[in-house]
Amino acid sequence: MIISEVRPRILVTGGAGYIGAHVCRALDECGYLPVAYDNLSNGHSEAVRWGPLEFGELEDSSRIEAVLRTHRPIAVIHLAGLIAAGDSVVAPAAFYRNNVAGTLNLLEAMHICAINKIVFSSSAGVYGEPEFTPIAEHHPHRPVNPYGATKAMVERILSDYAVAYGLVSVSLRYFNAIGAGPEGDIGEAHRHETHLVPLALDVAAGLRPFIHVFGDDFRTPDGTCIRDYVHVCDLADAHVLALQFLDHNPGASAFNLGSERGASVREVIDAASRVSGSPIPTRIHPRRPGDPAILVADATRAKRVLGWCPGYNCLDAQIASAWSWHERYRRVTSERLTAS
Repeated sequence: MIISEVRPRILVTGGAGYIGAHVCRALDECGYLPVAYDNLSNGHSEAVRWGPLEFGELEDSSRIEAVLRTHRPIAVIHLAGLIAAGDSVVAPAAFYRNNVAGTLNLLEAMHICAINKIVFSSSAGVYGEPEFTPIAEHHPHRPVNPYGATKAMVERILSDYAVAYGLVSVSLRYFNAIGAGPEGDIGEAHRHETHLVPLALDVAAGLRPFIHVFGDDFRTPDGTCIRDYVHVCDLADAHVLALQFLDHNPGASAFNLGSERGASVREVIDAASRVSGSPIPTRIHPRRPGDPAILVADATRAKRVLGWCPGYNCLDAQIASAWSWHERYRRVTSERLTAS
């Protein structure tokens, strides 16, 4: 890989992860050099293809500072953190330590190194059970689980740092990321998978006997919870736009990123079955604590202010891109095992 030293560098925490790798690709395509900072607990070194990988923990502030001094990025895109909302209910300490204390370490290192621009990976989890849908950015923050609470806390920290230190930030409130790039070379492969689409595709591929559905008694048309699914490539594009927004807009800003359409768990499973051509058996379990019934975005502001224009507007197309990567990933993994 030939790395141009003249390209502006962006530190991407969590750059070896699912969303992080797609963000790094988008940065590279737009003329930036992404520097991935990752502990590889959930990321994969082979997903780091568009710039250097720096191994490190968010808990290690001296390591973060050393990486910042070495690469001198013009900004940071902060995606590293724990993401399983259900796990946060039973193990909140890990989430507060990683997502909040770890972010404070990053911000302190940035302050020391005079880097004052950051794009933060936030979440629709900051809203909690919605008072109205679709959810706009002015909706009150009432998170119903520690995961959402950590994201809301970091957003408050960024606002306070803007006043006290002149930090310029954008918080991108993701709804549910799915899919994979059209090249089929990077996709969603968590070591401990908790997300609906990859689990459903595992069942379609015969790797799991069924998929768990947590709750069929929500106040929704089919009883299962409704979420807004946004393609990972569209998310990645929004990060580049947010980075450019930082150049001309001081203070702390926030934007929703979603498709603005809701799909129930049953509808997603049915779409995965259509795309894969395979049945996907289910088993119903009680609701998980901290699961809102409906989360659907109003992404008007991101489209109007950032100029964000999502390209994947159909659930079947979003899942088809994930299935294409899933098939390729299984084939490559099988070939590696056979060769060894």
